[in-house]
Amino acid sequence: MIEVRDLIHRYGEERAVDGVSLEVADGECLLLAGANGSGKTTLVRHFNGLLEPDEGSVLVDGRPVAEDAVRARTRVGMTFQDPRDSFVSATVGADVAFGPENLGLTRTEIDRRVRESLSAVNLDGREEARIDALSGGEQARVAVAGALAMEPDHLVLDEPFAGLDWPSRRSVVERLRRLHADGTGFVVVTHDLRDLGWADRVVVMRDGRIAATGAPPEIEERLPDLGVRPPGWNEGEGSTGVGREDAAAR
Repeated sequence: MIEVRDLIHRYGEERAVDGVSLEVADGECLLLAGANGSGKTTLVRHFNGLLEPDEGSVLVDGRPVAEDAVRARTRVGMTFQDPRDSFVSATVGADVAFGPENLGLTRTEIDRRVRESLSAVNLDGREEARIDALSGGEQARVAVAGALAMEPDHLVLDEPFAGLDWPSRRSVVERLRRLHADGTGFVVVTHDLRDLGWADRVVVMRDGRIAATGAPPEIEERLPDLGVRPPGWNEGEGSTGVGREDAAAR
């Protein structure tokens, strides 16, 4: 579990996160939504110690992140808004293996994690592919695979759909949905909830504070006023409560 307690983070005199308290349960898919500048990215970067709070605290599995950031980063994996910011190797396999290698695991265990992580995002057998030759959607999936290879308790995806065309976005959404069905917990940071109505909970931020929280159907009508595109809005559609794919899946 991730626990945030009365968190305040300042940039100069401005409070980017202003007294936020939040819990994320194991296995939960939580959408952290809000307009640009609402404090979403600043908040999640405290989950594994990339930022330190000015006030308040963050705990992962009952232990303060500030006491052991390395431990927190093995339990909370994170991808960034631009997946290229997380790549450290030229090829897919080497990049996904980088994190497990730094844990000091055996080669057999590293190879297992790489193989299973790539399979989870439908990139089986692409270990030798050059990352710079991949599409934007494929690069996003490599970033997810790299985080999965650490076998974290929670996976934080910061704007994973930014810059993706519609087919690539749908592909990544479908992979996340399947991973969640298999028990993986997510925090997805986004301002656009299209086709994400299957998530367990939405938390909306505005001006550094939590402005709304609830299951997607419960708060959908409030989302446009908070600068968030609801989950039922697809390209060229108004709000329908669920997307076409969700309706077809039921």
